[in-house]
Amino acid sequence: MSAGPPWLLVLDLAGTFAFGLNGALTAVRAVRLDIVGVIALGMITALGGGIIRDILLDDLPPATFQDWRYLAVAAGGAFIAFLLGHRLHRLAGSITVLDAIGLSVFAVAGASKALDFGIGAAQAVILGTITGVGGGTLRDVLIRQIPSVLSTGLYAVPALVAAAITVAASSIGVYSWPAATVAASACFLIRLLGVHFSLSAPEPPGATRSDPDSPEQE
Repeated sequence: MSAGPPWLLVLDLAGTFAFGLNGALTAVRAVRLDIVGVIALGMITALGGGIIRDILLDDLPPATFQDWRYLAVAAGGAFIAFLLGHRLHRLAGSITVLDAIGLSVFAVAGASKALDFGIGAAQAVILGTITGVGGGTLRDVLIRQIPSVLSTGLYAVPALVAAAITVAASSIGVYSWPAATVAASACFLIRLLGVHFSLSAPEPPGATRSDPDSPEQE
């Protein structure tokens, strides 16, 4: 595991916590699993993207299994959602907001780690995107929904933007926590604007779609 700057670990753990909450809230609100199912779905959502990233980087075992904090933070976020989910469901868009936070910080952290491993710029952007969308994709598959990355144009796109900003800042030698904050903020804003205004990437002519981000489906 690459020993990046301390703020990068904080960013990674923040994404882990947000996705842990997100996955567990999804279980509470959408499929109403028991405590084992809620925590399992939260942890899979939180850790899935990072595990996929590390396998592709050949960083084995993945960071999740090298540092106990990842497992603890993911489980803690999921457990909080289990305990407070009946209250948190009153907060409109809570799942979408948490998903946007996790997507943002994981896209940046994933691209940063890929750069630390010395791979190319394009590959780092791809890995950053995979890190961002991986956990949410596993979550959606497990609850038998079409994954957001396949059904919502502004899901992978914001992650790509964040990863690209991260790589660009690194290539010109100005990458640090302020640049990482800008990259994550850009992803977060694009994702939420896309949800609010029902924006999407171009679709095939004549295609129709239901809105997977509507409150009724969350």
